[in-house]
Amino acid sequence: MAAADLPLWAAVPVALLLLLGSGLALIGSIGLMRLGGFYDRVHAPAVVSTLGIGSVLLGSMLYFSVLQTRFVLHEILIGAFVVLTTPVTLMLLTRAALYRDRRDGSDEVPPLPDPPPRDE
Repeated sequence: MAAADLPLWAAVPVALLLLLGSGLALIGSIGLMRLGGFYDRVHAPAVVSTLGIGSVLLGSMLYFSVLQTRFVLHEILIGAFVVLTTPVTLMLLTRAALYRDRRDGSDEVPPLPDPPPRDE
C-alpha cells in the first residue's frame, strides 16, 4: 500500500499533525539559536521538541494504523523513551552546568542558599 491509498479522513489529520510537529521543532531550533545563555538555550528545545516529536509520532501512528488496518504500537514505545529521557537529560545537563558555574564563581547563577538553622 502506498500513501496515495490513504483515505482523506486520515490524510488530513496526519498532514496537520506532521505540520504541527515540524513547526514546533522549528520553533525550538530558532529558540536554540536566538536565546543568549546556556540556561535559556537548554529550556526551549527540550520543551518544544517533546511536543513536536509527540505530534509527529501521533501522525505516524494514525498513518500506519490506517494503512495496515491494525493498531500500530511502535510509536508509543518511542514516545515513552522520548518523554522519559528528555527531562532527565535536561536536568543532568543543567545540574552539571550549575555546579560548574558555581564552582567558577559565575555571576549568572545565584549563590548556594544558606543551610536552615538547626534546632537544638
